Amino acid sequence: MTYENLEVWKRSVELSARLYRETASVRDFGLRDQMTRSALSIASNIAEGYERDTDPQIVNFLRISKGSAGELRTQILIGRKANYRDEVQAIAWEDEARQFGAILGSLINRHQRKTSL
Repeated sequence: MTYENLEVWKRSVELSARLYRETASVRDFGLRDQMTRSALSIASNIAEGYERDTDPQIVNFLRISKGSAGELRTQILIGRKANYRDEVQAIAWEDEARQFGAILGSLINRHQRKTSL
């Protein structure tokens, strides 16, 4: 399996691109930069882990990606509380990032089980 076949990778690429487009007008460059970097990190670390080819390395990079999903949720929440984004849109982004965390957790468990066989 390649990372390009993973639905979580495809969705994280789409969310990352959406965030770049839809936060372009946010004047708080620090928050905008953190959000786009966290989103970019989700997809990038999935790819890097799968390119490493070993289950322990895949698990390591999936954990980093999962952490980035948590960072992104937090940053979106902060942006929402600061009224940087439409509430409905921000909640949808948070939900997507939460789903990434759950999916990545399942992938981590699957690869950990493979190493213990």
